[in-house]
Amino acid sequence: MTSQTKSPRRSLASLKLPTKVPALITYAQGIVKAMTGNPSFPNPQPTIAVVTAAIDDLVAAESAALARTKGAVAVRNEKRIVLVPLLQQLRGYVQTTADANIDNSASIIQGAGLAVRKTAIRPPRGFNARPGAVSGTARLVAASAARRSSYEWQYSIDGGKTWVTAPVTLQAKTTVLGLTPGASVQFKYRPVTKTGEGDWSQSVSLIVK
Repeated sequence: MTSQTKSPRRSLASLKLPTKVPALITYAQGIVKAMTGNPSFPNPQPTIAVVTAAIDDLVAAESAALARTKGAVAVRNEKRIVLVPLLQQLRGYVQTTADANIDNSASIIQGAGLAVRKTAIRPPRGFNARPGAVSGTARLVAASAARRSSYEWQYSIDGGKTWVTAPVTLQAKTTVLGLTPGASVQFKYRPVTKTGEGDWSQSVSLIVK
């Protein structure tokens, strides 16, 4: 028996840019502090000096805006527009660095002062049976085996002692017709690919509606 090792999941760097300028300044300064002298980021693009200069410009423009200097709000907004794309470019650099070391990608991203985007993990799709749209039918859905495959289906109305073969399908789903409402029926399937027939699945039971 051969064992399979799961490939590490790719971590994605996320910028959570605050909408208010003072918070944005603090956030950007935190990223600069985290990346300065960090051996994981030897050649940031854009450079830390360029990002720092943009932050300093925004700090000065925010101070002028708070002092109600004429035209300062417009200047502050312009300086914000300059800083945000630089941070986005920096995020791209961090992502590239993390992708080069998948095993440690999450810690690399967090080491830059960025967040790791949460990704939904879908549970593996199993074999299930549920009542069909019409009384006396059952809807079966299985896991897809391969791009080009067919599926054989069987059902039993006597607890698995005997099995009835249902029509073969080219998709991992089918509807079984002609069942008795109220009966307990067991279902199973097996995939057929270009390499041959798979094993029969474990059976699932359903009370027919």
